Amino acid sequence: MIESPLPQLDRLFDYLVPESMRAQARPGVRVKVPLRSAGRSARGYIIETAPVSDFEGSLSELEEVISPLPVLTPDVWRLARRLADRAAGSACDIVRLAVPPRFVRVEKAHVAARAAAVDPAAASDGVPPRAQVPADPPAGSEERTFTGYSLADTRALLEPGARAALEAKPTVVQLEATSTGGPQDPSAPGEPRSEEVTVPHWALTAAEAAAAVHAGGESVIVAVPDYRDQLVLENALDWLGLAESVVRLDARQARAERYAAFLTALDGGPRIVVGNRSSVYAPVSDLGLIVVVDDSDPLQAEPLAPYVHARDAALVRQEQSGSRLLFVSVSRSTEVERLVELGFLRQVGPTPRYLPRVVPTAELGDADAPTNAARIPTAAWRTAKEALAEGPVLIQVARPGYAPVLACATCSTPASCAVCAGPLRITRAGEPAACTLCGALAVRWSCPVCQGTTMRFGAVGSARTADELGRAFPGVRVIVADGEHQHTEVGGKPAIVVATRGAEPVAAGGYAAVLLLDGPRMLARESLRVAEDCLRWWSNAIALARPGAPTVLVGVGGPLARSLVTWQQPGFARQELTDRRALRFPPAVRLATVTGAPDAVGATLADLRGLLDPAESPKVDVLGPVPLGDGVERAVIRFDYAVGAAVARHLRALVIKNATRRRRRTGGSFSPPPTLKVRLDDSEIME
Repeated sequence: MIESPLPQLDRLFDYLVPESMRAQARPGVRVKVPLRSAGRSARGYIIETAPVSDFEGSLSELEEVISPLPVLTPDVWRLARRLADRAAGSACDIVRLAVPPRFVRVEKAHVAARAAAVDPAAASDGVPPRAQVPADPPAGSEERTFTGYSLADTRALLEPGARAALEAKPTVVQLEATSTGGPQDPSAPGEPRSEEVTVPHWALTAAEAAAAVHAGGESVIVAVPDYRDQLVLENALDWLGLAESVVRLDARQARAERYAAFLTALDGGPRIVVGNRSSVYAPVSDLGLIVVVDDSDPLQAEPLAPYVHARDAALVRQEQSGSRLLFVSVSRSTEVERLVELGFLRQVGPTPRYLPRVVPTAELGDADAPTNAARIPTAAWRTAKEALAEGPVLIQVARPGYAPVLACATCSTPASCAVCAGPLRITRAGEPAACTLCGALAVRWSCPVCQGTTMRFGAVGSARTADELGRAFPGVRVIVADGEHQHTEVGGKPAIVVATRGAEPVAAGGYAAVLLLDGPRMLARESLRVAEDCLRWWSNAIALARPGAPTVLVGVGGPLARSLVTWQQPGFARQELTDRRALRFPPAVRLATVTGAPDAVGATLADLRGLLDPAESPKVDVLGPVPLGDGVERAVIRFDYAVGAAVARHLRALVIKNATRRRRRTGGSFSPPPTLKVRLDDSEIME
């Protein structure tokens, strides 16, 4: 496989292995090969070796074996090839995500350390041997019960090849070590841990599932959205005594550190790989379980071509490896709900059922009364005041900053910059308004509509909310948690924690109360997923409360509020999926976007209709094309899952056809071929 962005090179090439390189030229190693054009070279990987070639011409020889380590395992290559074909992309783009860049110093240190730990003769070729694992799980390991779930569900989740959508218990759990039993601290064998650890219940469930599978000598991959989730999961694994088996693979690591962790996972032996979305491609051996946490979080979607979601990568890898697969979340996504309805995933929930205390202010006696219509209604103030006597209170807001949106005080027109027409904002108390784009200060500002000269806050951010609450509760510590002020944990003493959605820290012992503000503003976002996203944001915040703690949902009623009060998120996802089936929107169908010059898009759509079988054509429809500006337009292709493979194959062929179109001489120079971009399962269409 050659590393190249050109789609026409996304195939295997035959090369002759010189005699001097045959000892090291094995499948999975990095190599350098010549290209028969202008004496250029390219890097790539050996996928397989054979004594003879089907190519009838003369073969070029390998130029160099860059490293003797087989970093691209056969399992990962098959996964990359399958996902690339499904997404109409190149396998090398997925391999680039799966295999980190090489660091010679790290690689040499790793090989030397492995050689010193095993028989030197076994490592004489520079390739570390894979560790041996037990063939059978320990006796009684299948009898483990996950905390908060029945023994029958635990057994079902641990069956070979099990696939499940696991509904997490919406609260926190305080892990206390006792003298009579419990997990042991690996740093002090035989002695229980003395400190207490508070984690969301989903982290304990995922850690217990990983521990059960790891005890049977199999590896585990857990893909979480961001570093906050990774930290709480590592805390749970550490409390279970599995710290030495955990391998971190995440984007926050330095590149050398990430490559060292990758080589550790490559060594073999039962490992627990914890990381972000790309950890799904970890090169572990004897894969026994894949866990995807909160699959509907946008951070689980890959922003790089071919844009394969972690959920889809996990589904394909589970199918190829036969491992177990768990989708763990507090609020279920419509994609997972579709798989549940198809019977592909087993539905598992806590036993007994846990119902948090949620009070929506919109359902109070007189929701329009001034005391209930305020941003922080009287009921919310009262709840926060009572809870502060017991512990910290979480207040979730929509946006960071002080005043992220300003408007004219007279006509309510959004305030814009006089230089570039960008939106104005105030970042801190006492500072003047400034443009978010060019940074120009709004000196002598006047409204272009009514010529007013005063502005008001169109939206209140986390910093302004913290100022208001600090004055309302003197003597109480106020903590701001957002993109600029990152907190992963707070203590159990009384405090007010103002956090933007997704940035909520974990409180020791859990929050004594949760206030969900700015609900109508969150729902005002233009997106087909806005209701599903809001339900997830609010559910995840509620799941940080201690058992029995109240939650006040401000300004939101209807189906969303009822879903939270009755804690029936699967029912809401089911209704969302029903509505999308009627409209033929994902995940009821798949879609692809074709973007490029008008003639290229038109030719691609015409060719696609000609390539489709008559039996497949009724399952495919086209929306557009519509102009995007700068001579570019986009068309949306919707198609059923049954014809997904055929549509992806045809679109990939048309991309290659467009890329290899002959260049025509115009005015003494060569013009490049029209650009064409094809993206399957484009999440931006849903935004």
